[in-house]
Amino acid sequence: MSDVIALIFDFDDTLAPDSTSGFLESVGVDTATFWKEQVDPLMFEQDWDPVPAYLYRMIELSHSGKHGRFTRERLAQWGGQLPLHTGVRTLFQRLRDAVRAAHPQVQLEFYLISSGIGDVVRATPVAHEFTDIWASEFVYGEDGGIRFPRRIVSFTDKTRYLFHIQKGIVGPAFRSKPFEVNRKVPEDRLRIPFDQMIFVGDGYTDIPCFSLLRRAGGYAFGVWDPRHRDKRSRAWGFIEDGRVSNLNQARYDDEAELYQWLEEAVTSLAGRIALKSRVYRG
Repeated sequence: MSDVIALIFDFDDTLAPDSTSGFLESVGVDTATFWKEQVDPLMFEQDWDPVPAYLYRMIELSHSGKHGRFTRERLAQWGGQLPLHTGVRTLFQRLRDAVRAAHPQVQLEFYLISSGIGDVVRATPVAHEFTDIWASEFVYGEDGGIRFPRRIVSFTDKTRYLFHIQKGIVGPAFRSKPFEVNRKVPEDRLRIPFDQMIFVGDGYTDIPCFSLLRRAGGYAFGVWDPRHRDKRSRAWGFIEDGRVSNLNQARYDDEAELYQWLEEAVTSLAGRIALKSRVYRG
């Protein structure tokens, strides 16, 4: 019987504005041109997947030298200073406190699954809040610049990491063990069942996670960045398609509706777990 809840976040436009565009703008790249004239033609004319398309164009930019080499240090420096959405810095402790006050025997853990760049998100001020982080990764060349993607996280790739969480295949002990996630685990030995997970995301790459958890009895929250109202219609499509159980602005302060729903979700789920635990233990 698991007494653990997993609250899983996407990053870009969910916890912060688009971190890749932010990095590119910080080094002087015209991001409107980058996405529309560099990335879009790969996707819509050459059938590239969106994530390798943008990673490839970033590698090209780095090699060109027009904006300097994109090194791990420059990416991490941006991660340390990028803006976060309102309330994000204190979100995690507030939710832990809410669960502890209601049902102290239930543990709340946080995870991050992002199509963004790992060396950026791991340098953010909230990275330490996550039990594990999975994101797209680069190999770096002898000159220190990005050379090739060594991990791509996109669409159904994201669901792979839900299975990592479910089976407890998390943390440094499972690095460099790419096939461990395929091992079969009996239902009663799953560390965190899907119906004890909550996923929060904003974009198309989050849809497989939304769908998997909704079908399995978990919760899916769709969000949209209030600074980009054009993204609200995309997010509304998640409601129309039944992908998410709720849709809110990506704000996390105490007064924000999204925060209040998340607090209700984790405390309600903790109550359900506590009740099941009492019945299970007799």
